[in-house]
Amino acid sequence: MSTASYSERITMEPLVAAIDQGTSSTRFLVFNSKTAELLSHHQVGIKQSFPKEGWVEEDPKEILQSVYECMERTCEKLGQLNIDISNIKAVGVTNQRETTLVWDKETGEPLYNAIVWLDLRTQSTVERLINSTLGKDKNHLKHKTGLPISTYFSAVKLRWLMDNVEEVAEAVLTHRAMFGTVDSWLIWCLTGGKSGGVHVTDVTNASRTMLFNIHTLDWDPELCKYFDVPMEILPQVKSSSEIYGSMNSGSLAGVPISGCLGDQSAALVGQMCFQDGQAKNTYGTGCFLLRNTGIKPVISDHGLLTTLAYKLGKDSPAHYALEGSVAIAGAVVRWLKDNLGIIQSSAEIEKLAGDVGSSYGCYFVPAFSGLYAPYWEPSARGIICGLTQFTNRSHLAFAALEAVCFQTREILEAMNQDYGVPLTQLQVDGGMTSNRLLMQLQADVLCIPVVKPSMSETTALGAAMAAGAAEGVGVWSLTPGNLTTIPTDKYQPLINPEESEFRYARWKKAVQKAMNWETTEPSNGNGPGLSLYRG
Repeated sequence: MSTASYSERITMEPLVAAIDQGTSSTRFLVFNSKTAELLSHHQVGIKQSFPKEGWVEEDPKEILQSVYECMERTCEKLGQLNIDISNIKAVGVTNQRETTLVWDKETGEPLYNAIVWLDLRTQSTVERLINSTLGKDKNHLKHKTGLPISTYFSAVKLRWLMDNVEEVAEAVLTHRAMFGTVDSWLIWCLTGGKSGGVHVTDVTNASRTMLFNIHTLDWDPELCKYFDVPMEILPQVKSSSEIYGSMNSGSLAGVPISGCLGDQSAALVGQMCFQDGQAKNTYGTGCFLLRNTGIKPVISDHGLLTTLAYKLGKDSPAHYALEGSVAIAGAVVRWLKDNLGIIQSSAEIEKLAGDVGSSYGCYFVPAFSGLYAPYWEPSARGIICGLTQFTNRSHLAFAALEAVCFQTREILEAMNQDYGVPLTQLQVDGGMTSNRLLMQLQADVLCIPVVKPSMSETTALGAAMAAGAAEGVGVWSLTPGNLTTIPTDKYQPLINPEESEFRYARWKKAVQKAMNWETTEPSNGNGPGLSLYRG
């Protein structure tokens, strides 16, 4: 079939777009709603700034600009493919979760940088909150939130902004402040901003703030009081699939924004994990294993989070998931590239690690932001151990990839214990899954097959599915019989389980050595004693 006739055929089918705003990049992708085929996309990197040790920030205006740029560039590419953009019937939004923004609703200006989910500046606040609870219990709010008290979630970041940024404190007092996670900021701006923008979020993003009650599915007055957050600054909580508003400007002006899911929930939807017990693991900046637990929340006894999986329509039931969150996965590769300079591009790590085929006893625990699941230990820091004179950068690269696999095994084991039924294979997605060595290592470390869809953009696909299925759009059917099956690659375990167990036991030993490293906040804000040796 010639290209022209192919284009003519697809222009007849309704298309759905997705904004995928991640920690390290923004993408805009357009899918055919009947075949789930990716037609075109554009990607722009996002700068992260690290103003002090443990701090991670991004510029809200750069995030917004990157979305506009990706949208316009993708529309141009569709034009070159002879595809009429008027066939785009809806836009879905998916985003890095927990990252916290406050802006002025009258000027539309952000009042501070976005504080990224990985950020650790709230560690002392978190320690203080935990110490003030009965029995010093980090799970003090878990019965309502499904979450431990941790630097990871939005409430403590918002509290920091209100306590430490004069502009934020003043805007709260004068009733001009708006709080939101990245989805809320984008939807507010895209639907008109200060001129009538809608201030909304969905249940999946709201469930990551520590201000949201996962049972009532709304902001909880007691939680807001606990963190001393005025409820008027919070966005309205909606389902993950309904028309929130329409695009206000640009090539897609007038197109409804009708899907919104936090990135990990979106990947669960994009992997078609709609059945109780189905699970997926996404390898991005961090690593996130989610298992659908159906319409009842399962509270973990093994350090996992209880979170909203999705609510696909105003009148549809909410589905819940158990989540194992690992802070540093792809970020360890970025660190090897940007901080150590041992690779020039992220893709190089596969060859470098493949050159040696083993870490030769070197173990790398990348606890740059403390340890997340199953430990929730903010005082942990990164450690590389088992070094000898034989160790070189290839072994370090291999140990970094292995670390991603070991961390996944830890959360998978916790999940099998909580859920009671062990996973027999792992569905995977995300940027790092293009690394074949990593996928094989993962199968070897878990001793179960790893299954990767040939179309790795499952996060964006999930947001597009939610948008296309929304009432009033109705171009994407989510009934089981109509779901598109996407071809997959399968990695089988190749090493014997005894060797796998030995390596995993050594990893656990390394994790113990990374614990309790950083206990109190350094007084000068530069880290302990660093200033003594500065020139």
